[in-house]
This record gives sequence, C-alpha cells and structure tokens, in this order.
Amino acid sequence: MNAGTGAYRVLTVAGSDSGGGAGLQADLKTMLAHGVHGMSVVTAVTAQNSLGVQGAWELPAEAVRAQFRSVVDDIGVQAVKTGMLASAELVETVAELLTYTDAPAVVDPVGVSKHGDPLLAAEALDSVRTRLLPVATVATPNLDEVAQLTGVEVTGEADLRRAADAVLAYGPRWVLIKGGHLAGEAVDLLSDGTELVYLRAPRHDNRHTHGTGCTLASAIASRLALGEGVPEAVTGAKEYVTGAIAAGFPLGGGIGPVDHGWWLRRA
Repeated sequence: MNAGTGAYRVLTVAGSDSGGGAGLQADLKTMLAHGVHGMSVVTAVTAQNSLGVQGAWELPAEAVRAQFRSVVDDIGVQAVKTGMLASAELVETVAELLTYTDAPAVVDPVGVSKHGDPLLAAEALDSVRTRLLPVATVATPNLDEVAQLTGVEVTGEADLRRAADAVLAYGPRWVLIKGGHLAGEAVDLLSDGTELVYLRAPRHDNRHTHGTGCTLASAIASRLALGEGVPEAVTGAKEYVTGAIAAGFPLGGGIGPVDHGWWLRRA
C-alpha cells in the first residue's frame, strides 16, 4: 500500500526510544512504510537500548499541548496514535486534545516496556480508564495491560472475549486484545461488543520483537487515515506486523527490533 502523496497525515503522540526500535521512531517508520506522512508529539524522552530502559523523563503538559496544537491547527490529521504518556497529567492532557480533534484515535495504553520497565505511573491508570479509553476509536492493550486496567487475567483464547468486554466497558468504540503472549498460535481478538474478529498468524521463532505494540497501533492508524474501516485496517496491520516480526533482526546485546522496512521490499 502506498498513497504516493503527503495528503494522508498521521500523528503519533508518544515517547522517544533512543534505540530506534519502539516509541515514536517505530511509529514514524511504520507510517512511512504505509505511504502516509508521519508527524510527532514527543511526550517523554527515554535512554533505551536493546537491554532495557535506563532512564525516562516526561515533558511538561504545556509542551505536549503546544506540539499537538502546532501540528493539528496548521497541518491537520487523518488519524492519531497514542503511546507512552507516562503520567496522569499527560494522559488527561492528551485525552482532552483528542476529544476536540475530528480524527480517529488509536490508543496503545503503554504500561511497561518489552523488558518489563514501567512506562506509566501507577496513579495514571485511572486516568487511562476514565479519560483516555472513552475517546479511543481503537484501543490496543496487550494481556499485561488488560490485567492492569481491568483485573482480567487472560490465560487462553477462551478468555479473550471477557477481556474485550472488560475494556469496552470503559468506552472505546473498538478494542483489539493482543494475545501475542499466549502459547501457541498468535491470536488477537477485535471487538466492538457485537462483532468479533479473531486474527490468527503463525508464531515466528524470533526473539527480536522490540516495538511490536507501537508498530501495530501505528499501522492501524495509518490504514484508518487511508480510509479503511476498523476491521479492514486491523487485519492489514496484523499482516504488516507479522511480517515485521518475521524479519526482526539482532541489534545490540539484547532484544532487537522488528523490521519496519520489510513492507517496502515486497515483491
């Protein structure tokens, strides 16, 4: 898929990953691969590499608000993706900005890094539930984030619908429960409370999966900006991230990133 033009604009509101595998760096690479123009609002800066997160510093709410207004008021957006928001103040600031933005919002409720490092203050969870999820077009929690937000523990595919219903109770239009941490086949569930779409993909034997959540959410946002409906956008994004995982490569001494550029090298 390639729009061939800068007419399609997608904004990521996320933290910076200095190692380039996740965060807004992954988001912008994913947007480029989908042929849309990516823009960014930096919410936090991390010192991060393949081994983990060595430090994180959030930006003031006024800086986040100013970046958002600067982009949206002049350039405009067809979709917004949120990632690391760090604090309750930033969650509430971004939720308010999204409320008055006429574009679909893909909310990746980032709680911890791939290495288990916390990226969201515990006291911000209630703000995610009550302020951010209600303005989401699609929320994309993984199983750890589902447990954090709802208390629902998913141990098998049979639990996915219960998890989806628990997240939907907070108000997003759609939720994608990412089952990548389950054993066996990689299965996710997309639901709006009525329609259920199970998305299945083979599990690749590749440990280099840093940035999968950011990449998937950004791919969904890119495809929504290009005019696809939610089920179509999520299905296409799943295909993209599955290929990126298969092509993931070693970088540094730990977990390497997925390969965002594989989409551009297709035959």
